[in-house]
Amino acid sequence: MSGEIKVPSLGESVSEAIIAKWFKAEGDAVEKDEPLVELETDKVSMEINAAEAGVLESITAKQGATVEVGAIVGKIKVGATGGKKAEKAAPAKKEEPKAAAPKAAAPAPASSDKNPPSVQKMLAENPQLSSSSIPSTGKDGRLTKGDVAKAIAGGDGMSVRPATGPREERVKMTKLRQAIARRLKESQNTAAILTTFNEIDMSNVIALRNEYKDAFEKKHGIKLGFMSFFVKAAVNALQEIPEVNAQIDGDEIIYKNYYDIGVAVGTEQGLVVPVIRNCDQLGLAGIEAEIGAAAEKARKGTLSMADMSGGTFTVSNGGVYGSLMSTPIINPPQSGILGMHKTEERPVVVNGQIVIRPMMYIAMSYDHRIIDGRESVTFLKRVKEAIEDPRRLLLGL
Repeated sequence: MSGEIKVPSLGESVSEAIIAKWFKAEGDAVEKDEPLVELETDKVSMEINAAEAGVLESITAKQGATVEVGAIVGKIKVGATGGKKAEKAAPAKKEEPKAAAPKAAAPAPASSDKNPPSVQKMLAENPQLSSSSIPSTGKDGRLTKGDVAKAIAGGDGMSVRPATGPREERVKMTKLRQAIARRLKESQNTAAILTTFNEIDMSNVIALRNEYKDAFEKKHGIKLGFMSFFVKAAVNALQEIPEVNAQIDGDEIIYKNYYDIGVAVGTEQGLVVPVIRNCDQLGLAGIEAEIGAAAEKARKGTLSMADMSGGTFTVSNGGVYGSLMSTPIINPPQSGILGMHKTEERPVVVNGQIVIRPMMYIAMSYDHRIIDGRESVTFLKRVKEAIEDPRRLLLGL
C-alpha cells in the first residue's frame, strides 16, 4: 500500500511553498514521524514527517520546486522494509569482500549531503577542508556558509588557503527573504516613519539582575535577561499612551486593549518576529519563559504562522550584534517599534560630576500619521524611567 506525502495547510493567506530539501532519497527506509522534506514559505520553514513507516517509493517534487497546499510531493510504500540502497549493498559485500574497505568510506558523502547546496559548493571549491572537522552551528548538525567561511579564514586555529571560487555568485532569494524585503519596503512606502532617541543608564537594572539572577534561575528554571525588563517597560508605556498600541485601518484608528509584543529574533534564514501574548498579564519570569521558547522554535525553524501573527508592538535588540544606534523599521500594520542597543560604558554628568556609567541608546520608530512627537517622546521617556528605576515595574508606574 502506498501512502501519499501531501503539502499540509501552511497558515492563513499562504497557499504555496518551495521544496527546500529532501532528507531522504527514493528507496530509503523511513520511520513513522521521521522528517522527510523541508518546506519554505514566505513566512516560516516547516517539515513534513512520515505518517507511516516504510520505504520512500517516489519523489514527485524535487528540491527547488514550488508546490501548492494539498499537492502530492512523494509516496511511501507503507510497511515495506529495507530499501533500494540496502538491497544493493548486501551482494556487493559477498561478491567482493576485498572491496569492503573502500565501501566503508561511503557514509562520508552522505553526511555532506545534508548540508545546503551552497555549503557543498564551498567545500568542493576548497578540497583541503573536511566537513567532519568543521564545527557546525546549523540545524541538526548541518554546516552553514558562515561555518565554512570561518574555516577558510583560518578560524578556531585552522590554517588553510583562501577560497579560489568565482568572484560572484548568483543565488535565488528564499521565500522568507523575499517576504522580508517586500514587507519592509511596503512599510517605508506606506507609513510616515520617524525615529526619536533617548539614552538609559543601565546601572540599576544591571545591579538588580546581578543580585537576583541566580535565585531567579533556581526558582523559575530560566535565566533572567534584560529583554523582559524592556518588554514590561514597553507595556507600561503602551498602557499610558494607547496611540502607540493602535493601528490605522483605512480612515479609522483601531485602539487595542491587549498587549501582544513581537520580539525580533535573527535566524540563518532571516529576521522573524514571534509574538508574546498578553504581556500585561505576565511577570518577568513568564515573559522570559515565553521569549526563550519562541527563540528556540525560531532557531529550529518550527515557528508557525500563529506564532508570528497579531502583534501590537515590537521590541528589537540590535545590541546583541554590537549595534550602538539604529533606526528600526516598523513591522506593519503596527505603528511603533522599540530598538535596544549595545550597553557601553561612557562618561556622563550626574549631579554636576563626570562619572562612568553603563549607557544604552534606545530608539523608537513610529508612524507619524497616528503618533505625534509628544506621544513618541513621552513613550520613550517612560521606558527610560522604568529601566533606570526598576521598582516602577513592580508598582506599574
